[in-house]
Amino acid sequence: MPAKASDKIILKFMKNTRLRLLSYFVILYMLVAFAWWSILLFTKNRDAYSAKIELMKIGMVAQGIADNEAEFKETAAYQALSEKYKRQEWMILGEACVFVISLVIGVWLINRGYNKEMTAAQQSRNFLLSITHELKSPIASIRLVLETFLKRDLNKEQIDKFSGNALVETERLNNLVNNLLLAAKLETAYEPVLEDINISELVEEIVEKMKVKFPSVQFLYTEKTALPPRIKADRFGLSSVTINLLENAVKYATENIRIETILSVEKNQVHLDITDNGIGIPDQEKKNVFGKFYRIGNEDTRKTKGTGLGLYIVNEIIKAHKGTIEVKNNLPKGTIFSIAFPVQ
Repeated sequence: MPAKASDKIILKFMKNTRLRLLSYFVILYMLVAFAWWSILLFTKNRDAYSAKIELMKIGMVAQGIADNEAEFKETAAYQALSEKYKRQEWMILGEACVFVISLVIGVWLINRGYNKEMTAAQQSRNFLLSITHELKSPIASIRLVLETFLKRDLNKEQIDKFSGNALVETERLNNLVNNLLLAAKLETAYEPVLEDINISELVEEIVEKMKVKFPSVQFLYTEKTALPPRIKADRFGLSSVTINLLENAVKYATENIRIETILSVEKNQVHLDITDNGIGIPDQEKKNVFGKFYRIGNEDTRKTKGTGLGLYIVNEIIKAHKGTIEVKNNLPKGTIFSIAFPVQ
């Protein structure tokens, strides 16, 4: 990232930090001030009560109503004044508790809102950085191929090689645009076009395509069911889910990549488990990975490609099919994405 952009981010962070410190100082001052005024109110109330008691005692002694302390405390007037004082004490204490609880809840809500805004801003920034890179890379590759065609006389073998590279980049660009359009559609008007699908045939076909696309990766397909399961689903949506998860597994793998897709039926549900032996997902990140634009780490230092839309699309499509998805650890290392769909 350019130095000026980094400086702006640092200055913005410092400004936000100062504002938060100032807000915490104001809140602390309010708490201390309220505690002081509460103590002062208790003291004034107690002094007023003591003065009234003394005045009442003098009057009763003068009138001969009470001759000593014990008789004075048994009078109805003293009892009424004591009850009134106790109610005032409880009122002060109750108002203090309500104020403190309200202030704590308010601080918590403000802090939560601030953290959400900061997270959204960071995700938006990460998305802009990643989408810029993802768009520029295939465009630059295709442009380089076209410029090579214009400036050099190539033989057929070279033309085929460069054309193949350009087609790969074109497909990458096309997939990126489709993901962006699908993500926008999922927020507003996505309705799965349900049809009767043999999920076994669909998944096995996708796995075979992955073997061709990533020849260095070991893809396995296992079917743990006697009869091929059929479900009502959107073919395009289900294909997008499977492809995104398989490509995601490849993206975050390290070496000796082994990805297994397991299809089974249990309790009137079709289960699709995609397991890998990659770097895995930390437990604290498992609940975040399906968020829109969310990617683990920082965009400035991240080496893997992507926009943070893949798992968001997966989750939204599965929810539209009334299914569920769960992230588990694949021991000794790796991740399992476990999907469950209702059987037809």
